[in-house]
Amino acid sequence: MTSHIQSYAYLRPSAVHDPTTGRRVLALETSGGATPAGEAANPRFFNGFLTAPVAAAAALLAVADVAATRYYQPAAPASLDPVVTADGDRLRMESFSGCCGVYARLDVLAPGLDGDDVGHGTTNVDINSPLRRALATLGGLDPLRLAVGPDELEVTTFDGRFVERRVPLPERWLRGFAEAQVLAAGFVPRAEVPAAEAAAFLRTLPRPTRQSSARTTRWVVPTGRSLRPASRPVPGAVCLPGPERLLALQQVLRHATTLRVYSPADAEGQPAAVAWEVELPGMRLTLTLSQDASRGFSGEGGVLFDLATGSAADDADLVSALLAWEPRIDVPELSRQAGLAPERVRAALTVLGTSGQIGYDLAEETYFHRHLPFSSGAAEARNPRLRGARALVAGGAVRLDGALASVGEGDHAHVVRADDAGQLSCTCLWWAKYRGGRGPCKHVLAVRMVRDSVTEAAR
Repeated sequence: MTSHIQSYAYLRPSAVHDPTTGRRVLALETSGGATPAGEAANPRFFNGFLTAPVAAAAALLAVADVAATRYYQPAAPASLDPVVTADGDRLRMESFSGCCGVYARLDVLAPGLDGDDVGHGTTNVDINSPLRRALATLGGLDPLRLAVGPDELEVTTFDGRFVERRVPLPERWLRGFAEAQVLAAGFVPRAEVPAAEAAAFLRTLPRPTRQSSARTTRWVVPTGRSLRPASRPVPGAVCLPGPERLLALQQVLRHATTLRVYSPADAEGQPAAVAWEVELPGMRLTLTLSQDASRGFSGEGGVLFDLATGSAADDADLVSALLAWEPRIDVPELSRQAGLAPERVRAALTVLGTSGQIGYDLAEETYFHRHLPFSSGAAEARNPRLRGARALVAGGAVRLDGALASVGEGDHAHVVRADDAGQLSCTCLWWAKYRGGRGPCKHVLAVRMVRDSVTEAAR
């Protein structure tokens, strides 16, 4: 697993201050990030009040807990600082678990903020142990000011002593952002229940133990306005893989009004990823769980078909120039501005997602723009199956014969078959193991590339 070292440089640790005025301040310190004006060392995105401070503190703590936890094969705490994106009318705070199997996002919407205009850009924020302890004990009805980043005076007068951490960032985290948004775009609502019913259901879930390592798979049956646990996939059941991974929601449900469950439209009775979304006053907290606790989002392969599209990379450059940290990306409008068909715009968004520029909002059924503040290599370098497929095509190893195709040479050749619906399958070991459940193998990808080029040449 490749990784690189990312340095977080903060002017000071994030903290909850209680000045003599009696007004508490939640000061989230920022590291280097992207803004419309270019890269900034410590960008400032917001200064104002949280309208539901105790609920916001609990939700932010949930995002921080996910970033600090390895649910599968627990080991040393993870150390990835959450990412914050300012979209002009909201703040989005995101994190992945250390095992990359849980994705958490807190959307603080306009009704949850009262103060200056929200800026635009993306950065990391410092969530340290003393801050987490302060968030856990935050209570009362006093107002809470939120400052995301230092103001200009603090930057210009600072004496230069930075809080700096250097942490390894596996490439799988960046791939996880890409795969999570592709999966979410295929989710549909499966249940909506009051928060009290959700809390009652969560109390029935198994507690994590050293032996369990979040390996169990349960099922949830929506019944009217409640949820019923099940040990097997009965009709209408929704998969709940590694239910121990949902426990981070318990600390916010006392502030919540509604809980919604999303899963793939075609996952009836089958193991699948799932998203649980909690509606809070002026906020939404979403936890997305991978299909199996032993599987991180980084290996799902959902982006590969779009990445293999011949025009996707060029289209992505054009579409990227039209993005501006929009909270809602309008695909039809982007299609009109770029002069591209909607399906080509969606493929371009997938390509942009591989460098962390695109996320997906389930509640609003739309993509949004972010720009992760750490460097990334080419999408192809992070997807070995895509590299393998391109090598097969370049080497002339793909031979089409109607609905069949032979890929490879001699004893290493495999047969790729297209069914009546045009879906491809392969005789290789990867396909036999996953049956397409983790995206296409390199042989299927290579055949798709060759078929697409033949179709394009015939036009």
